[in-house]
Amino acid sequence: MLRYADYDIVFQEIPDEVTLAINLSNCPNGCKGCHSPYLMGNVGEPLTEESLSGLLDRYGKAVTCVCFMGGDAAPDEVGRLAEFLRCRSAASVKVGWYSGRQDLPAGFDMRYFQYIKLGPYVENLGGLKSEQTNQRLYRIDNGKMNDITYRFWR
Repeated sequence: MLRYADYDIVFQEIPDEVTLAINLSNCPNGCKGCHSPYLMGNVGEPLTEESLSGLLDRYGKAVTCVCFMGGDAAPDEVGRLAEFLRCRSAASVKVGWYSGRQDLPAGFDMRYFQYIKLGPYVENLGGLKSEQTNQRLYRIDNGKMNDITYRFWR
């Protein structure tokens, strides 16, 4: 079961979106220099359809995107909650996933996502704002991953 440690409304993680960023715990990646090492532990509350609905109800139309930050230990659960969001919000809320994986898991279903970030954090390469980064943010259009990482370099 996915657990979330905290969440915030953010404006930089997904370009042109007001994003409810939900920080998922139990991260298996162990990236050196991680900005959120507390998320490596199995901490926080269970992230269920009910708790997710409660967060969305709290912020209403102020949020244009929900982004799961982490969840690499249970990608199928991330996908299931993405499907729930798409069905619940009838396409009014976009869905993103920030994964520290290098590649998507085999057979991962992208159809419920509009954004996916891939790549572990490599300290000497920096995050998405660095032109040297190994990380990539993709916009998903009709099942195709379009790299939009350059949007962070302005």
